[in-house]
Amino acid sequence: MTLAQLIAQFRRDADDRLEPPLFADEDIIGWLNEAQDEAAIRARLLHESSNPAQCQIAVEAGEAVYTLHPALYELTYTAFARDGDSRRLHIELVSTEFLDSKDPDWRTREGDPGYAIQDDTTLRLAPNPTSPGILHLEGYRLPLEPMEVDGDSPEIHGAHHRPLVQWALHRAFAVPDKDTYDLARSDAAEAEFTRYFGPRPDADLRRVTREDVPHHVAPDWP
Repeated sequence: MTLAQLIAQFRRDADDRLEPPLFADEDIIGWLNEAQDEAAIRARLLHESSNPAQCQIAVEAGEAVYTLHPALYELTYTAFARDGDSRRLHIELVSTEFLDSKDPDWRTREGDPGYAIQDDTTLRLAPNPTSPGILHLEGYRLPLEPMEVDGDSPEIHGAHHRPLVQWALHRAFAVPDKDTYDLARSDAAEAEFTRYFGPRPDADLRRVTREDVPHHVAPDWP
């Protein structure tokens, strides 16, 4: 579906037939873009494995912390390749607590990175790299561009387009406006969106998911 079709579907479902309409196009577009982000997170719909902008980071010797692409929120693969060497060294995603228990001095170790700690926006390598190279990543991401004009379409598969309207309805009827506020309709639309895409994982669940616990094959310190 195009953005224009999604807006039209929203107006039908919301019974928004007045002139001027109850809801502005600008607001509906914002809710639909928010819906696609929510869907991508809840159902892990967009997995990136090839785009260099999201999947490759230049590593400098002596620099351990790197900023992740803002669309990339959950890593599924991490590896390091030294400059001039095509071999990739596997990097295990772990927690700070795991490294503290394994080696309290890990923060000052140097060598080829074998571990990484991911937070919301960065990746910290351990040991501190002593050689420049490329960090190779794969993972789940958000849509790269918001929908803005009538002909734009959601990046997620077309099979999932129609349920995005439920999130927009949820947001629309939750606005504290005397003409449109309807908490029951808002809650019903949110429940339908959740039934289709699943509940939103909280921060703790996402943290546990991206850390490979228990750790089976762990690289040794040099």
